[in-house]
Amino acid sequence: MDPIAPSGRQLELVHADASVTIVEVGGGPRAYRVGGVAVLDGYPVNAMASHGRGQLLVPWPNRIAGGRYRWDGAAQQLAISEAKTGNAIHGLGRWSAWELERAGPAAAAASFTVRAQSGYPFTVAFRAAYVLADDGLTVTMTATNLSGRPAPVGMGAHPYLFVPGPHGTPARADDTLLTVPAERRLLVDDALIPTGDEKIADGPYDFRSARQVGDLVIDHCFSELRRGPDGRARVILAGDGGSVTVWMDQAWEYIQVFTGDTLSVDQRRRSIAVEPQTCPADAFNSGHGLRILEPGESFGGSWGISPAL
Repeated sequence: MDPIAPSGRQLELVHADASVTIVEVGGGPRAYRVGGVAVLDGYPVNAMASHGRGQLLVPWPNRIAGGRYRWDGAAQQLAISEAKTGNAIHGLGRWSAWELERAGPAAAAASFTVRAQSGYPFTVAFRAAYVLADDGLTVTMTATNLSGRPAPVGMGAHPYLFVPGPHGTPARADDTLLTVPAERRLLVDDALIPTGDEKIADGPYDFRSARQVGDLVIDHCFSELRRGPDGRARVILAGDGGSVTVWMDQAWEYIQVFTGDTLSVDQRRRSIAVEPQTCPADAFNSGHGLRILEPGESFGGSWGISPAL
């Protein structure tokens, strides 16, 4: 019997000279290449998705303080999934099998239902529809409350992007020209739980106009996003070999940007994670950006990755 890949079934989308591999475990993209050049800093087929690489984050992104919150007058306790901070992190779908369905050579969907359980007594169905086209990869995520009671819901995604360097080789985070169209960033405590926010104008985290990252350590959530006439906010990573844009529609009100400084030496600052989020960390307690879905109600939105290589 052949061994099963840690990320489960693999489904490849192909359009022109671009390919994207969607995986069963976590429902996210494992690899994305254009003309043989890697766009995603993903992981090999025989490995697990380290540090959230490509995973879809449902029914909440980022952290919940101590895994605790109150809902409808009752205390809820989630399993602690980040030992060093004592928090519950990145939802309940990261290590579960999503159902993959092909819709064409360049289109597919991943679906997963979070069942009512200790700490999250709600049943919510999630679906991510993927389309690879001339303008890159588009991901449309939807949540539907299948419970008989209102349910708190957030969504996020965790792609790490290589910055295009010369001759198809990736550039380091330090050499990246970064644009983040945000007016504010969240402030956090030692457990990385938000305590407030601040304006970023003219400060070290002001990337409203493109500038080089340099040695700046970034692991911050940004808010008050500037959007184009199409309603999209765009984070742009540019290097000598081109650029990669991560865009998100109005469902995604927050962006986490991470330069990978806490990763292993060989992974540190070799790429940048750009994470669309419908709500920030600890939204189950703060209520910021939190969607409360009535029974049968759905919400969703699209985000995407557009390389220019």
